[in-house]
Amino acid sequence: MMRRKKGSPLQKRLYILVAVCLVPLTVMIVYLLFLVNHFSSRYDAIADNITLANGYSIDFKEEMDYTMYMIVANMERAEELLGSRRPHEIIGQAREDFQRLYRLSDSEYTRSQLKGILKCLHTLEDRVEDIEADALVSGAYDENMERLDLDIRVLTDLIQERIQEYISLETERLEKLREGIRADVLAALRTSICIFAAILLGAVMISREIVTGIAVPIRRLSEATKQAGSGDFAVRAQEDSDDELAVLNASFNRMVEKIGQLVEDIKTEQSNLRQSELRVLQAQINPHFLYNTLDSIIWLAEAGEKEKVVQIVSSLSDFFRTTLSKGRDYITLKEEEMHIRSYLQIQRLRYRDILEYDIRIPQELGQYLILKLTLQPLVENALYHGIKNKRGVGHIWVDGRREGDRIVFCVRDDGIGMGPEELERVQGLIGGVQEEGGDTSGFGLFNVDQRLRLNYGAAYGIRIHSRHGEGTQVEVTIPAS
Repeated sequence: MMRRKKGSPLQKRLYILVAVCLVPLTVMIVYLLFLVNHFSSRYDAIADNITLANGYSIDFKEEMDYTMYMIVANMERAEELLGSRRPHEIIGQAREDFQRLYRLSDSEYTRSQLKGILKCLHTLEDRVEDIEADALVSGAYDENMERLDLDIRVLTDLIQERIQEYISLETERLEKLREGIRADVLAALRTSICIFAAILLGAVMISREIVTGIAVPIRRLSEATKQAGSGDFAVRAQEDSDDELAVLNASFNRMVEKIGQLVEDIKTEQSNLRQSELRVLQAQINPHFLYNTLDSIIWLAEAGEKEKVVQIVSSLSDFFRTTLSKGRDYITLKEEEMHIRSYLQIQRLRYRDILEYDIRIPQELGQYLILKLTLQPLVENALYHGIKNKRGVGHIWVDGRREGDRIVFCVRDDGIGMGPEELERVQGLIGGVQEEGGDTSGFGLFNVDQRLRLNYGAAYGIRIHSRHGEGTQVEVTIPAS
């Protein structure tokens, strides 16, 4: 069994097609995913910054001012009233959050704003420490309230203002990012379209090459197969590639070559079979006919019929000269006519009281070829199975005519004929249906029909018609060649 080559060109082309389609698509998808993830991360980061800063913008000043007021107004109960939300914790949490925003910021201007917020928080923390220290001193209430207004509330206003500016800057950055995203999306869309167009073009070109590399050889192989199917076993498929189709073409060529050899062998065997059948037929006819004729010659010689002896010997000589025909299988119609005429002359001398005959074959058909021993067995069949079984004189007519590209002969007698059952049996015998142990009359007709079909084809052969008491008619059809 032939093993398929690894890495064949057809397989490589299919791999290239897959690579051309999948690799760029994979790169494009990865790029788009990266782009989406990058934009999403940046957008989420800025949105988180704005959300965090916006929370301090709303609550930080109010909470810080209230806490410091409670400290100034009632220092002794401040811790009890405020709980865990001490000024230092509020400022410390704010410092931690804005330091993180400072570290994450990639804009110098926003970093500057955040740096300012951190300085204000540091200053605010110092002022808170001073107020907390003075709040314990008795009689410093008015001074602390004034410092609350001038230091704390001014600083918280400044911090709130800077936070608002920071939020404004981040909002502007968010809008710019949105515009950048839109521009990048359009650019990515254009890039994707270009990549997809390139993939499509490459896939079409490679697919066309692959289809051409497969369809054209298969079409040629299909045409070669049709030619081989019609009987042209000399056809060969082209082996102009080195892929799997080349293996298929080579196998087809070997198969057709072997089939051609087998057909030639069959033709040779059929030719030998035809020659053997002809020899068998001659062996069947010649001895039987020769014995009877020699007996007739003896009877005529004993009766002193010298002239009839000369006639019958002369006709017998002509008969066997045509029968032998120097080993030829085909003779002219003129020779075939002389053959049956010699045969009927001999038989008429034997059966002069019961046999009359008439041969009407146009002279213009004389040069056409016919398979030897085609008409003589039919004439013999008409004599022995028709005329001899009839009382009185019987007639045999042999006619010939051309119909288009065919020549039709008719051997007719007015003998005893056949009934429907007998006719059906003889027709079956001609068709190859032989009853075991049955009557073999009609075997000569079967032999003639088979020889005609083997030599000329299934469209040619004999047909028989008969009616009891009226006679029998046998038609022979051969090609006009």
